[in-house]
Amino acid sequence: MMFLEEMSQFILNAIPKAQYSSLFNDFVESEFFLIDGDSLLITCICEKSLKWGQELHFFYLVESYLLDLIRKGGQFAIVFFKDAEYAYFNFPELLPLRTALMLHLQHNTTIDVQTKFSGCLSQEWKFFLEESYPYFLIVSDEGLNHLQTHLFNFLIIQSWSMKVNAVLSTGQTSNILRLYGYLMSSLSKNQSFFKQACETICLLKQLWPEGSDIRRALCVTSCSLSLRMYHHVLENRKMTTSDDKTKTQQVESNCLALQEMEDLCRLHCLSVVFLLQIPLSQRACARVITSHWTKNIKTFFNMKKWCDYFILSNINLFEFWNLNLTHLSDLSDELLLKNIAFYYENENVQGLHLNLGNDIMKDYEHLWNTVRKLVRKFDVGKPLPLRTTKLPFLKKNPSPIKDTPKEKISNLGFIPVSCKVVDKFVGDLLKDLPFLKSDDPVVTSLVKQKEFDELLHWHSHRLLSDDYDRTKCQFDEKSRDPRFLRSLQKYHVFQRFYGNSLESVSSKVVVSQPIKPKKNFTEPKSKKAHETKAEIITRENKKRLFAKEEQKEEKKWNALSLSIEEEMKANLNSGIKNLEGFLKSCKSNSVKFRAEMVGLTACLKAWKEHCQGQGETTKDLNIAVQMMKRIHSLMEKYPELLQEADQNFIARCLKYLGFDELASSLYPTQGAGDHIKKKNNKYSIGIGPVRFQLQHMGHYLIRNERKDPDHRVQDFIPDTWQREILDVVDNNESAVIVAPTSSGKTYASYYCMERVLKESAEGVVVYVSPTKALVNQVAATVQNRFTKSLPDGEALCGVFTRDYRHEALNSQVLVTVPACFEILLLSPHRQAWVKRIRYVIFDEVHCLGGEIGAEIWEHLLVMIRCPFLALSATISNPEHLTEWLQSVKHYWKQADNIMGKNVASKRNANSHKDYLQIKQSYKVRLVLYGERYNDLEKHVCSIKHDDITFDHFHPCSALTADHIELYGFPSDLALSPRETIQLYDTMAQSWKSWPRAQEFCPEKFIHFKNKIVIKKLDARKYEESLKAELTDWIKNGNADKAKIVLRNLRPDSVYSSGDMVNMFPLLVEKLRKMEKLPALFFLFKLGDVEQMAYSVCTFLKEKQERKRPPKADKEAHVMANKFRKVKKSIEKQKTIDEKSKKKPRNMDQSLIHEAEHANLLKILEKNLEIPEDCTYADCKAIDTETLHMVFDRVKHTRKGEELKNLARRGIGYHHASLNFKEKQLVEILFRKGFIRVCKFFHF
Repeated sequence: MMFLEEMSQFILNAIPKAQYSSLFNDFVESEFFLIDGDSLLITCICEKSLKWGQELHFFYLVESYLLDLIRKGGQFAIVFFKDAEYAYFNFPELLPLRTALMLHLQHNTTIDVQTKFSGCLSQEWKFFLEESYPYFLIVSDEGLNHLQTHLFNFLIIQSWSMKVNAVLSTGQTSNILRLYGYLMSSLSKNQSFFKQACETICLLKQLWPEGSDIRRALCVTSCSLSLRMYHHVLENRKMTTSDDKTKTQQVESNCLALQEMEDLCRLHCLSVVFLLQIPLSQRACARVITSHWTKNIKTFFNMKKWCDYFILSNINLFEFWNLNLTHLSDLSDELLLKNIAFYYENENVQGLHLNLGNDIMKDYEHLWNTVRKLVRKFDVGKPLPLRTTKLPFLKKNPSPIKDTPKEKISNLGFIPVSCKVVDKFVGDLLKDLPFLKSDDPVVTSLVKQKEFDELLHWHSHRLLSDDYDRTKCQFDEKSRDPRFLRSLQKYHVFQRFYGNSLESVSSKVVVSQPIKPKKNFTEPKSKKAHETKAEIITRENKKRLFAKEEQKEEKKWNALSLSIEEEMKANLNSGIKNLEGFLKSCKSNSVKFRAEMVGLTACLKAWKEHCQGQGETTKDLNIAVQMMKRIHSLMEKYPELLQEADQNFIARCLKYLGFDELASSLYPTQGAGDHIKKKNNKYSIGIGPVRFQLQHMGHYLIRNERKDPDHRVQDFIPDTWQREILDVVDNNESAVIVAPTSSGKTYASYYCMERVLKESAEGVVVYVSPTKALVNQVAATVQNRFTKSLPDGEALCGVFTRDYRHEALNSQVLVTVPACFEILLLSPHRQAWVKRIRYVIFDEVHCLGGEIGAEIWEHLLVMIRCPFLALSATISNPEHLTEWLQSVKHYWKQADNIMGKNVASKRNANSHKDYLQIKQSYKVRLVLYGERYNDLEKHVCSIKHDDITFDHFHPCSALTADHIELYGFPSDLALSPRETIQLYDTMAQSWKSWPRAQEFCPEKFIHFKNKIVIKKLDARKYEESLKAELTDWIKNGNADKAKIVLRNLRPDSVYSSGDMVNMFPLLVEKLRKMEKLPALFFLFKLGDVEQMAYSVCTFLKEKQERKRPPKADKEAHVMANKFRKVKKSIEKQKTIDEKSKKKPRNMDQSLIHEAEHANLLKILEKNLEIPEDCTYADCKAIDTETLHMVFDRVKHTRKGEELKNLARRGIGYHHASLNFKEKQLVEILFRKGFIRVCKFFHF
């Protein structure tokens, strides 16, 4: 018992630490989970809306919960343990309900229900967890009694021991997208009367060979068994008291007679017939009987419930018999039985006759006659009359029927109101509800004859204001004070600098001009047959400008080429970095081609020198990677510029790498190649070209891109899916855009802004961002991207957050957060501004399923009348969301049509332009793109032998064979090219005689054959083929081999990850040695963010102290004193010279002091200089002037000095408690590359 108490206390201590999180936020489509069936039963039984005995309502609650999980994409199984039955022995009324629930879920749903496990400590359960590997188990933290609570606690602890998380069934909430919950990372009893139950069921199958409904079958079997059991109990009592007449009388007085039990069974049979015959709508109108059952018959009810439980538990005995289990959820209705009992005890004896009808009477007699045949051992009487005894089954109650006097009902009802919104929303629901008459005293007392508009606060008599007015204005927009104007100018200058640090894009001047409807550009545009004179002139002008640009680029390359070549000779990696920097800024293809050829030549020379120097030792493949990268670029981007000599040179490079077949396919082998062939072993990398590219060049593989430019985009050639987004904006449509991070979906936002800015000076675009930090970033980016001449008092970009507002209602682009946008939409004083909105952009729209503020996103999506763009990278069910948004737009289309007809007749010529009347499309498109620009690989960081290690974690190792068989590979589980090769190698090693091994060999795979350049799409096809092959293994009887593959892909057992707080500086240092900086660290505790940053800084300071010479501090102190004395003497001499107003006499002495001052300053700075290996900052990334400007902004902030000191060491941290200027310091310096270690707080 002490152990159970300690276990309970352990769970109680863990519950407050549970994380309230979105269970489907990261795991939908990817994770399988379990639900404890008894926890599900207890949770639904304890639901406040459930009235005891209403079993149909109970099943409705269960099915609603499970259906919600399924609609959200949940993949789960429900588990009922056999030993859990022990907990219900004090609640026999729940045992048949539990069994009915199990059978209902098994027979009437497609849900996987597991009932084979005796308990959570059984080997079968352990093996099941190892095979299915669920992410979490939903379990209750409290049962009906101590025993059940202990069982739940034991299940939680056992789940933890199997590395399965526990989620509490209590406290869960759900919305349209997500489910939220608290995440905390004996043999079956022999059944009594089994023989009698078997005999009864077998006899019933003989009496009803055609089969039956579960309600009829359960009614007759449980009644017959109950009567036989009760008869047996009475016989035993009579035998034990036959010698004592007094005791016999006492027993008879405390127990119901058998005839009274027969009457109760007759009433139950009649109630079951009513369930079969009466529709649910009539049952819902039944009277509420408040009288309780008498104490004497509760024993019989418990006995009958036990019989129900045993029959349902052995439902398999009805096998090979046509038993309809559809109505398992509606086996009994206690309220209906009470009504029947009340009628025969009170109303029937008073002469009130109940006409049951022929069908009901015939069905009832059939049931009772079957009970008579099943009992057999004694006669239970005829079907009629139903009551042969006078003992009341219900307690006497002054008010047995819950009712309200009729004279009071007339005064209850709804007050009649006329409102189009309410009428539209409720439809015909109000027709059956009571309404008061207009002359009713209650109604007349509420009517006010005076109509008025309240303009003042009742208590202060000040003008009414809203949250917008109460938000602090960053600058006084009407002030003409010069100091204010200077600060405003500084603000705009810094915003443009901040925006430029976020993305290096030149500012574009926007001029308002009418926008013509544009055609669809998703497909290549065909040329016109005839050009106009204006088009010819434009084309010629562009041609001349292009030639000028070519000449500029030529001169630039001629000036830089020599230095880049020299750098590549000295240090290939550094030289290649400079070369790629030039290629990014260059716009001329011919110049780029020349630069790439120079880079390839340098790589080949470096490779030859490296191989000659290394001999037989391991080669550095980074040089080979750079060589193939140059070949990729030349072959794919500039094929039209390649000459025969260039092809020959590329073929030679391929031969040096050992790719003879590829070289021959590109350029026929000539005699000159024999020399290379002899030395092939020396220069060859030793693996095939396909394997080399997939294994070592995955992040450099080229994507499939379109070649035809789109005149709407100047900076790059958009892909087909990006052109579809541009078409959406051009056609005033709405769209849900789901694409990975950094794939280019945000560009659509800026195109939308530019289009509205060009259209007029009145239209507004609202950009809704989930966080204030992102608001500041987007606002800075907009101000850097666009410039527009606007009238006085108008601005291009405004901001509105809870902290401050700036030009919010005077701007054409408003960047805000959801709560503030909702304030504006609902404010009656801002409706003129609302009508100006042309587009709304929702960034990170998956926050619709977030834990905090999700309902606000939903409100906004429903309220806006204009087109919108909803952007996200992580929506798990975009089709469902798009369908819902389309239904919203369909509603607004109907509403706008009705309102348009009403408004058209009232509008006058001088009214404000209504932007709702501008023609818009109500179509909502779904734009999907799933390919990431950069592959992500996962690693597990752990401490082994007091050292930080990183183990690669293959995504497939997180799966099980059962999961793949049931659900396939998750759609969000993508492999990098290197991981794809690893999967193939593991499959080949796990099944030595794999029949299709050669077919899937990288060098033989059909999509790679004779390809010099392997693209990302080719690698993705190879990945999908391997996944399909592994799935076929599982489905075609080779699941054991697939399990070996998944097991071998798992990393070696991870050692301790504890004490990582103290080891954190060593982790950062390890990343520096691996050349993996810059790095972002996401921490889940706010206090740890700053603590980790300081610990790394302290580590670097201590490292610097250890490296400093012993007398360095003393020398620095002496130098500092000398420096102060020299500086003081210089200042003193200047003061004397200024007072005398004469030419200084000792000019030579002054020069000597100044020279000494400069020398001491230089020595002091060198002494205090931070060594390169004692800081993570890259001082070359940013110039000193810019660094001082960024530092100067935080000189008066709370954390400013701390952040500057950390930044000098290349360290930063970022969390919500920082001032926005402090956040900007970290963001700018990290993006510039100065800060290379940054900690983020992730909520």
